Parts: sequence; C-alpha cells; structure tokens
Amino acid sequence: MGYTTQDEWQQHYADGKGFRPLGERERALLAKHTPVPDGGGRALEVGCGTGGLAAYLASLGYAVDAVDFADSAVAQARDEHADVEGVRWVCLDIEHDDPAQLHEDGYDLITMRLMYPFLRDRSRILHGLGERMRPGGALVVITPVVAHTPEDRRDIALDEAEIALLTEGWETVERLEADQLAVLVLRGPCHADSTTHSDTTAHSDTTAVEKRPPTGHALTGALAVVTDEAGRILLGRSRRGMWELPGGKTSGTEPFEAAAVRELAEETGLAASVADAYVVAMLVDDSHGVPRLTAVVRITAWSGILTNLENHLFDRWEWHDLHALAGIGAVFTPAAQALDVIWPGVIPGLAPVHVYPLAVDQPPVPGEPVEAIRLRQTMAETVIAGGWAPSAPVQDALRTVPRHRFAPEANLKTAYDDDLAVVTRRNDTGRATSSVSAAWLQADMIESLRLRPGVSVYEAGSGGYNAELIAHVIGPGGRVVTGDIDPYVVRRARRLTAEAGSGRVTAFQGDAALGAPAPLVPRGGFDASVITYNVWDIAPAWREQLAEGGRLVLPLEIGGYTRAIAFERRGEVLHARKFTHCGFVRAQGRQARTTPVIDLLDGELQLRFENGDAAPTEGVEEALHGPRHELATGVTMGAGFYFGSLQLYAATTLPRFCRLAAAREKGTDVTQLPKGNDAPAILGANSLAYLIHVQTRHGERPAEKEWEWVVHAFGEQGPQLAEQLAATVQAWDRDVRGGADPGLIAHPADTPDRLLPAGDVLDKPHCRLVFQWPGRHALPPTPIERTEAVATAMEGS
Repeated sequence: MGYTTQDEWQQHYADGKGFRPLGERERALLAKHTPVPDGGGRALEVGCGTGGLAAYLASLGYAVDAVDFADSAVAQARDEHADVEGVRWVCLDIEHDDPAQLHEDGYDLITMRLMYPFLRDRSRILHGLGERMRPGGALVVITPVVAHTPEDRRDIALDEAEIALLTEGWETVERLEADQLAVLVLRGPCHADSTTHSDTTAHSDTTAVEKRPPTGHALTGALAVVTDEAGRILLGRSRRGMWELPGGKTSGTEPFEAAAVRELAEETGLAASVADAYVVAMLVDDSHGVPRLTAVVRITAWSGILTNLENHLFDRWEWHDLHALAGIGAVFTPAAQALDVIWPGVIPGLAPVHVYPLAVDQPPVPGEPVEAIRLRQTMAETVIAGGWAPSAPVQDALRTVPRHRFAPEANLKTAYDDDLAVVTRRNDTGRATSSVSAAWLQADMIESLRLRPGVSVYEAGSGGYNAELIAHVIGPGGRVVTGDIDPYVVRRARRLTAEAGSGRVTAFQGDAALGAPAPLVPRGGFDASVITYNVWDIAPAWREQLAEGGRLVLPLEIGGYTRAIAFERRGEVLHARKFTHCGFVRAQGRQARTTPVIDLLDGELQLRFENGDAAPTEGVEEALHGPRHELATGVTMGAGFYFGSLQLYAATTLPRFCRLAAAREKGTDVTQLPKGNDAPAILGANSLAYLIHVQTRHGERPAEKEWEWVVHAFGEQGPQLAEQLAATVQAWDRDVRGGADPGLIAHPADTPDRLLPAGDVLDKPHCRLVFQWPGRHALPPTPIERTEAVATAMEGS
C-alpha cells in the first residue's frame, strides 16, 4: 500500500476499502492460544480497521476496546458491527495521542493485525503496549513476512531480523502460522515496570556492544543527543543489529559541535545550528585496543522531517521513551554511555567509563507528551484535595514542574503517582539511598517552610525535583543550594536540572550534614532548610546556617518512628511547629547510624534500641519461655484509626523503651506479631512487656470492627511492666488521643539540665530534645502566641 500519512488511510477507508478478512485459521489459533480468562477478560485491538477481529474477540467473550487512528475506519466498523455487543470503538492514534481513553487497569489480550509494519516507532509502541498487559496476558502480532510477500509489497512485511527484534525481551514467544501470515504470541514483557507503594524496579535487558575493530591509532567522534516534542530520544537501528545515536568521526580540525550537527543532517535529515549544540561531556575509552575520545553533544533545537538517508547503514530511525531504554536490547557502547551522561540511570549496569563532564551553560530542553501534562494535573489536584498544598505557589509548582523528567527511568503512571516514592539509587546491598519522594509529602514539607519570593533555601539530599519545586515557589529572585554525599546523585541532579530546570538550583557534592560550603551560604544564613532523608540527630550546621526565624524541616527518627518536623530557629534553640508522619531513605556519611539490635529465640524476634545504646537483656530470652501475662488496657479503636501519636508518646515518655520486632515467621506461640511487624516495648530485670492490638469486634463493614490495646508481658517483673505500659496507653487516650502534637524544643547538646524547660528529655549526640505532652507538662506559649497575646492585651487597654 505504501501509505505514510493519516490522510491517506482516512481516504482508504472512506473509499470503502478494508483489509484482508480474518481467516478461519487465525480464528482457531486465537481461540486456542488466547482463551478468555475465567470471570471475563478485556482485550485491546490496535489498528482495528473495519472491525472484523474486534467483533470476533467479542464473540469469544472479551470486552474489547477497538482503536484506529482513522475516524473513517472507526465509523465503518461501528456501522458494519452495530449488532455486536461488548466492543467500544475508539478513534486514537496509538503513536501520538494521549492514551487516556484506554482502560486504566490494562488488558488480558492485545492484538495488532496487519498493522505492525506501518508503525514508525515500533519498539516504543511495543514497549508501551507491554506495560498495559495484565499478568498472564498476551500480545498477539499477526503480520505478513517477507518470505511470502511479493517484492514490490515487502514494505508491509517483516523479515526475520525484524521478527527477532520484535520478539526480543519477552519471557515466552510462540510463533504460529496462518495462511502464510506469522502469528506471534508474546507473553511476559521482561521490560515492564513493576511498582509497589514505596519502590519501582525495571528489568534491564539492554547491553552495550561494539562494532568491528577500527583502523587507525586513535578515534575522535561526536554523538548527537536529540529529543522530540514529547521528550523522546532519537535512535537508529543499524544494519549491525544495534541501536545507535546520530554521530560519527570528526573530520580534520572540525569542532565536536559541528561534527554532531553535520552527522545528524547526513544520517537523519534533521537540521540543527551549531549554536544549539552543547558539548556536555567527553567519554574516554578504547575500541578493540584503539583509544577513543567521544564528545556527547546535546542538541537543544532542530528542524526538518526525520528521514533515513543512509539505508546501507540503518534500517530506520525511531523515537524512544526514556524509561524504555533499559529494555531495548543491544546499544552501541558509546551511545549507551552518552545516554547515561545526559540521563544518569536510564540504562543500568553499564561498564565503567572515564567521563569528563564540562561546565556548559546549556538551556533547558522543552518536550513532554500530552499524557504527562494530564497526569501531572491529576496528581496535583489529588495532592491539593488532600489538603497537602493549600498555598497557590505550591499548587502552581505541582502543576508546572515536570516530575517525570526527574525520574526518567520510570514510566509516566509511576512518576505521577501522588503516593509513590520512586527509587532512583541503591547501594550494593539493594537498599534505597536516593528517591523522588511522594508528591503529597514533598508538598507538605515545602508548605511547612513558609517560603517567600526571592529567598535562599538549603536542601540536604539531592535529586532535582524537590529542589525545582522549591525554585518554582520562590521565583526568579530566589536560589536553592542542594547537596548530597553521593557523586552520582549530584551528577544526576545537575544533569536533570539542566535538562528541565529553572537555572536557580546549585548542586554540590559533600556530606550534607556539614551544611553548604561557605561560599554558597548567604550572609545571615539560609531563609529555610529542608532535609530529604531520615536523620536520627539534628546536625549543628543546619541550625548554624539557618537565619534567625528561619524554618528547618527534617524527617527525624524518634524511637524508630519518623516524623517530618518543621522547626523554627529562635537563637540557639529550635521550636517545633508541625509534625507529619513520613518515611525517607536513611542517612549516609557522618549521620549514618546502625540501630543496636539483639536477637531472641534464634532470630525469631529482635529487640531494637532506636533511642540509643542497647540495654542489658540478660534473662529476657529465658523469660520468654515462661508464662505470658496479659493485661487489657480498655482502650479501643476502630478500623483505619491513626495511632502514630501513641507510638511517639510511648517512645518519648517510657524509660527503657525499645521495639520488639518479628524477624521471621513465628516458630513458637510466644508472640502474635506477624513477620515484619514490631511493637512498642519496655525492659525490666529479666523481663519484657510489649503492646499489641487485638480485634474484639468483627463485622463485614469497617465501621463494625474494633480493636483493643492489650499488653503482653514475661518475666518476674512482667505484671509491673504491664501496668506501666497500660497506664501509658490510658494516659495517651485521656490526654493526647485525637489532640495536638506535643510541644518539642531542640536545644544544643551542651545545654545544662537547669536551662531546659520541663518535659521528657531525649538526648542525642548533637541536641537535647524536650517533649511536652498534654497532661504531663504545661505547654508554654510559642513566641508567635506570646506576640499575639501582648497585641490583644494592648488592644483591650
């Protein structure tokens, strides 16, 4: 057919033309290899044409979404199959349109019949469809093959190399045949993202490969990194069976920027100005023993129509989603390293290479899909509706800053999940060390900073997105200084803010607990500071570099429970203004801390001493083999009740506090703790008591269910410990439950007891935390409340 435009296809169907009818052999194969799941299934027919396959899938029992980019095809299909139930006809360009009309929960079956060869960005579309498959689902591609297609029509058929590329990266592939058509049944997309509430991972099957040995004693070249209006990267499928960036060797004394622009035009037909070409870094490696110097050139603007001008070298050029780069197979080694320079982390597992970043004033590069805009607005509205972003500047930042561009390895749905932290860096043990935090939490912490236009803000723990949210809030006159101990994280933050930032963020590498380097600290200190990783202590530099009256927001671990606390500086003392339940990656560097843990019952249980050093536990294990004393507190709660204040109350008011954790499945009947859970606990001489909640009222509806707090205790002092723990729960229920947060004041570590206010004191190496709970201590008025009280008294007089 040779059609290349949507208008040509529109006319094709408007003239009453169609496609080869669905054959009996195809029907039989689909019925046999893709049966409808028990309870019904949902199918997506891509490029439905006049609807024959969609109607057949509906007859099998599927609920079908049948899509085509030609509205004349959809209209004809709707008319011809008006009596068919279970089909939703949708006009949608699968390559360019926002897929909002597709089913959000995915599909059990996706079919592409006689249309795959007509796709331009084949790899991208296949990857995207794989992400929409439900577990156990199948993607079926029915296509002509070159071996059975006349030479003058082979543009609509696939050769064996193309079929191998199509089937690469799937867990199982069945190749069937129906009337000289290949029927490919693909299951288990290895590259599909798998997300949980706090994590995101992606299988990587991308490998860096080399070409044949070069000639000469050394090589110099340039690679052009180009993205389209949707932010997708341009790669060419070479005749060598790998993906490559536009580029090649330099000619004579030709500058690297000029070489990249020239190669881009010669290979793809796209035109760019040298003024829009920026050498971001130099790669130094070798190819088969020959030294190689490669310039990574970022092209920020171009024009023209994408064309394959070197058919003898490339099969075609495609635009690829960044998050799919980890699963595209073989990539030319310098191209893979260049992609990692621009977007660190998009291709994991690359071999080390010498990279020399260059300090260039590269402008931000625009480009994002319509889907990203829609998902960002949805995320913002969800966060706003939850009450986490009450101010207009923070709301505008959520709606504007492109979150997905600071998590390029994640798909759009994951990047814009308002309740999901996207992990972007792990250590050798697999523990997360850097992430893009949940959007609601970022908004809440930024609101707690009480920012004004033009202020200076310090951020400990880099990543890029949170810093750019702050930069958007404080406006053109403001400045954000962000630091991280991990050079990779800093390199990533610099690159991602260069790609999609405001130019108001400065990233440095160093232990953020030491504060910002002196030249970056404004006179008088930062107006606000935010710490974006869990800390057990408050570093002195954070207080010292904070301006008087400025706010410091940080996730502070208290007894193993983390709260994002907003402090306000008054002299050398920090006054807490707000608490938010949260969790972040753990601190590294000087603030890194390993919680003292003691195993009990051969590791079945653990005692965790979150507030300090481990306490003596002699006799506790023997006590656990004895009788269990139980004491009901009389304090109950319903389904969904938040009891975080009880945990915090116990951790800050009870002496000898610790946490009892179940380290593995119960091997005895000692506790009722499931694996991975823990309970507030206290120690005595050869004794232990801990707190659990037991269901006392059942029902089908949540409102009918109820739990009571119960103390379990062991050892000779068990009854007394149980009474102490039960009294704590009852005091919390009487004075704190449903009420305000405690008063909290952080004094320097050298503050003598006589200068501390009344309260429960929790000592850390660098500060002394004084908690003032209702019912235990009178809460003094805050400086703001005192000011308001004086003003009121003066008005009355």
